[in-house]
Amino acid sequence: MEIKVKSLDEIDAAARQFLSEIGDARIIAFYAKMGAGKTTFTRALCKALGVVQTVTSPTFAIINEYEGPVYHFDFYRLKRLSEAYDMGFEDYLYSGAWCLIEWPELIEDLLPQETVRVHIEVCDDGSRNIIF
Repeated sequence: MEIKVKSLDEIDAAARQFLSEIGDARIIAFYAKMGAGKTTFTRALCKALGVVQTVTSPTFAIINEYEGPVYHFDFYRLKRLSEAYDMGFEDYLYSGAWCLIEWPELIEDLLPQETVRVHIEVCDDGSRNIIF
């Protein structure tokens, strides 16, 4: 499945469409280059899920928790897989809560089969393709 986002004006509608397409899935992993829009799309997803708190990148905290609960991870700074184990990442995965994961490459072996893998591509015209 693919959703084309031509501008930021369309991001909220894209998030709602995405959520309607993924069914009961609650674990979402985002793959994209730096600056492609992982956090921006995550912010739109959280809004669509009813989160009213300010959604920011957890680059330094590694995890932000929002009401719902919604767990927002950023594993960019992780150096070893053991760091994910140490923080109890698997407990979050199997909690039934929303888990939105940026930079999942290092923890790929921990992700369950039902994880929705989202690739965000930046097009030459500045639009984004959200492929899942």
